[in-house]
Amino acid sequence: MEEERKRLKEEERKLKEEEKELKKGYEEKKKELTKQKREEEKRLKEEEKRLKEEKRQEILSKRALAKKLKKAEVEARKKAIKERPPFKGLQIKPTASLFDESGMEEPGENNWEGFGFDIHPQVTLLSSVLLVIFIAMTLIYPAQAEAVFQSTLNFITSNFGWFFVMVANIFIVAALVFAFGKFGNIKIGGHDAQPEFSKVGWYAMLMSAGMGIGLMFWSVGEPILHLNTPSPMFGSIEPNSAKAAQASMVTTFYHWGIHPWAIYSIVGLGLAFFAFNRGLPLTIRSIFYPLIGNKIYGFWGNMIDVLSVLATLTGLATSLGLGVTQINGGLNYLFGLSINTATQVILIAVITGFATISVVLGLDGGVKKLSEINMGLAGIFMLLVLILGPTVYILNGLSQYIGYYIAKFSELSMWTETFRDTNWQGGWTIFYWAWWISWSPFVGMFIARVSKGRTVREFILGVMLFPTLVSFLWMSVFGSTAINIQLTGVADIVSAVEIDASIALFAMLENLPMARFLSVIGIILVTVFFVTSSDSGSLVVDHLTSGGKLDSPVPQRVFWACMEGVVAATLLIGGGLIALQTATVITGLPFAVILLLIIYSLYQGFNQEFEVEEAVRMRLKQVEEKHILTEAISEVVVDDALEEEFKE
Repeated sequence: MEEERKRLKEEERKLKEEEKELKKGYEEKKKELTKQKREEEKRLKEEEKRLKEEKRQEILSKRALAKKLKKAEVEARKKAIKERPPFKGLQIKPTASLFDESGMEEPGENNWEGFGFDIHPQVTLLSSVLLVIFIAMTLIYPAQAEAVFQSTLNFITSNFGWFFVMVANIFIVAALVFAFGKFGNIKIGGHDAQPEFSKVGWYAMLMSAGMGIGLMFWSVGEPILHLNTPSPMFGSIEPNSAKAAQASMVTTFYHWGIHPWAIYSIVGLGLAFFAFNRGLPLTIRSIFYPLIGNKIYGFWGNMIDVLSVLATLTGLATSLGLGVTQINGGLNYLFGLSINTATQVILIAVITGFATISVVLGLDGGVKKLSEINMGLAGIFMLLVLILGPTVYILNGLSQYIGYYIAKFSELSMWTETFRDTNWQGGWTIFYWAWWISWSPFVGMFIARVSKGRTVREFILGVMLFPTLVSFLWMSVFGSTAINIQLTGVADIVSAVEIDASIALFAMLENLPMARFLSVIGIILVTVFFVTSSDSGSLVVDHLTSGGKLDSPVPQRVFWACMEGVVAATLLIGGGLIALQTATVITGLPFAVILLLIIYSLYQGFNQEFEVEEAVRMRLKQVEEKHILTEAISEVVVDDALEEEFKE
């Protein structure tokens, strides 16, 4: 019994000792874990501190690099501009540099001011004198003028048609080279320029530049005329057949497609580049700075702007003349108003009066609001015709016509009636190309003013493609509807159009539901297009005749708006459509040469811009590489110092 008690006490003692040892081990382990935790916390804090320091050093490094790059960019850009070779091109004295400001003038520096006018004397007076002589001779000798217009038109279209065809194609090639070549990333307004309008807004404004009287006048008339008399390029096609319908729409697409917008893109690009990137006046003469240097402010610059004024006025007069004949046709359809020259001249006077009111109200109060209203009304008008007309036929045709246009594009573009004793192109293709060339300062200046911040590639592709597709859609809706009415025997639109092309739209609308309502919308659209074209046109002519100033006085714009109406009325009196075509072709021929020189001048300007940007890019690359190397060396030195400290 005693032994058992001893044994139990011994076991109890052992258990206590074990418990004590466990407690001791637990405490030691707890201390060890606490120590490890503290060490880990210390290590994490040190790591966090190290990371923060590294982050701070990285930020400092980036800031230092940014400062170095900014300083290097400024120095490199100055050095590249200073050391670049001068333009040699066509200059008489090839010492002028694009960045040599000696001899440069501010817009309107030598203008004459007074009596509500602020004019460049040489350009304004010479342009006005030539216009007055033309108007006087046409009004005094109308019969002789008509004969002269006809013979001149035949001579130019017969002998220089090939030239217009080649020029239009050269513009497409030049535009694509600029867009997809090494100049494609150059920005309008400089490397740090930002677009002033969203892409949607920019595209909308490009669309408004492509919408006008021409689309209203020819959207039915041209397809119907080609349907009855197909282009000889397609061979012996039976008139008023399915093949003739396809050929007629593709020919219309050709005249309203890529070619005109390539012309506009080059002119607009030249105006935008030399105005926004070089600070030169917003006039055609400025584009020639690489070729003639400061001589753009002298005789040759004046001649360029005089020709630009005449080309713009004849292009506008052609549009206004077509517009007023169409308004006359619509009023004849609705109210029986007689179709004749006297009525059209009165209409020009009345509508020019409305344009004058728009001029007085100003850009924001007048033409801007009218343009916004008209674009919305045009969209509604097209949608109504699409819905009320043969909708499926129109949409099917649009797809097929675009495909056929692409397939026939090269043949259409190069065809010149070489093996035919005809002059079909003279009344169509050559007239159109001359019209687009004459119209190019007007459209180009509008496009230039809204395209700051766009790259060359974005500019050209946007200008060439989007408005072209809009034109195709418009022509398909109206042209296909008219063709369907003709081919299904619902009405004989061909006969009506052959008599007077100005009533084509209304002859088509007559066979749709709500015909009179649609006709009223059509007349309103053409009238407002007349007003906005006259107002905008007077603004462009003002730029050209005021040395590039953007704030010319209201009386001056009123003068040019009235002059546009007078020129349009004079051409109608002197021969109607033939006179309009002749005036366009006569001014389009020499201006085509001007536009060809613009391509070369743009190349020179872009090439120097590219050299500057390339020099800056290379210098920035060198600075960045040097900075990275310096940072790497610093890190190695710090690591070596830490390693030595650790060893000690």
